[in-house]
Amino acid sequence: MEKQFLIDDFKAGEAWRLFKIMGEFVEGIEILHDVGPAVSIFGSSRIKPDDPIYKKTEEIAALFVKNNFAVITGGGGGVMEAANKGASKAGGASIGLNITLPFEQKPNQYSNIKLEFKYFFIRKVMFVKYATAYIIMPGGFGTLDEFFEAVTLIQTHRIKPFPVILVGSDYWSGLIEWIKSRLLVEKLISSEDVDILQIMDEPEEIVNAVKKVVTI
Repeated sequence: MEKQFLIDDFKAGEAWRLFKIMGEFVEGIEILHDVGPAVSIFGSSRIKPDDPIYKKTEEIAALFVKNNFAVITGGGGGVMEAANKGASKAGGASIGLNITLPFEQKPNQYSNIKLEFKYFFIRKVMFVKYATAYIIMPGGFGTLDEFFEAVTLIQTHRIKPFPVILVGSDYWSGLIEWIKSRLLVEKLISSEDVDILQIMDEPEEIVNAVKKVVTI
């Protein structure tokens, strides 16, 4: 028979995880509460420094800093490293929200504000809570996860709407066409939901689009 009262079935010591979770929330809020206007930049951790995407990410992050925005990333390599590098070299707040993983994720050296998370969901709250825009560079499952979570939260009015910008029309246009041709046509989403998404290529265009809706 399926157990009905799952909360009563906590194993000895299991409830102590709640204090660890609470601790991560408290640390994140204490450190980031006065960060000011910020953009969260996402993308693949596997992008190399000689990749044009790395260079463009670095340029975008630096341009945001020059326009008085802080830059938040996942704190790892690839696109995250590029964004933190661009932000720190431009003299701004370069925030890395690193996640503890058994492989792939190592903190980069360019974040000047660092936090370490064990739980993905707490880290995601920090990305959303302190962001005035989401900048999505090319990436894989993790990038898609952050992208679709932000879109879902905006769609369901759980957070205030903010710009969600996909950088790279050559990379993202196929996904957007599929969303329009399947989800929209089959009435699984509305046209207003599609309007949440923007595709852009030029760093200046991206920063200006965010500045139009964010008061500094």
